[in-house]
Amino acid sequence: MPHVDSNLPRSLFGWYSQRLGLEMPIVEYGYAGHPLLIFPTAQADYLENERFDLIRSIEPLIFAGRIRVFSIDSINRFAWMNEAVPPHEAARRTALYNEYVEEEVVPHIRRRVGDGGARLAVTGASFGAFHAANMLFRRPELFDTLIAMSGFYDLEPGYTQGYRGDDLYFNNPVSYIANWDHDRVELVRRACDIHIVTGQGAYEAPHRARQLSDLLWTKGIWHDLDVWGHDVNHDWPWWRTMLPTLLADRCRYI
Repeated sequence: MPHVDSNLPRSLFGWYSQRLGLEMPIVEYGYAGHPLLIFPTAQADYLENERFDLIRSIEPLIFAGRIRVFSIDSINRFAWMNEAVPPHEAARRTALYNEYVEEEVVPHIRRRVGDGGARLAVTGASFGAFHAANMLFRRPELFDTLIAMSGFYDLEPGYTQGYRGDDLYFNNPVSYIANWDHDRVELVRRACDIHIVTGQGAYEAPHRARQLSDLLWTKGIWHDLDVWGHDVNHDWPWWRTMLPTLLADRCRYI
């Protein structure tokens, strides 16, 4: 069974990223609307969100021209989710990955949508939520909307093994948000639409969502913390409900 409607505009592209030393594919869905960049979960690839029908769940919004969707690879299998890679190297590779998104993916998407100043929405589930949140909080001038589903937002202590360094600090939202200055707080408060959603069922970690929410409130940054029920598990059927619900009803830029 196809994972997307046969009439859905869909194209594959990609390039060799010199900074990563990897071929990095990207898939695009749609023809118009606000650009939305999706990160995969865990160690998955750029087509994961299609295979698990997350794209199908938002097809009505794509067909309606409200969103134009892009999905990219993760490098977690070469970084935090590879036990053979020490924390300092995982942090370095994560920093390079974020540069790839900011300096390669964003310009590509801007060319595709025909707007050199377009700001993107970002989303993802689980580890994808971490990457999506890190993107918006690192570069709010590039990203305007965050939908973070069932995520965590602090790599410490589980992944870092006590390592502390700039590559970790500047790519770990809970670390750097705590030290934002007034100008950065005002930029995020004024120009970003932030949605943090989590369940309370099997394998969910609502305390991680609350940790980020509490930190944002200490900075006076309005956001939407949406804690779903105890029957809501860390799994695709719920993410296929969460994402279209938030995109359709709550995102002010979409």
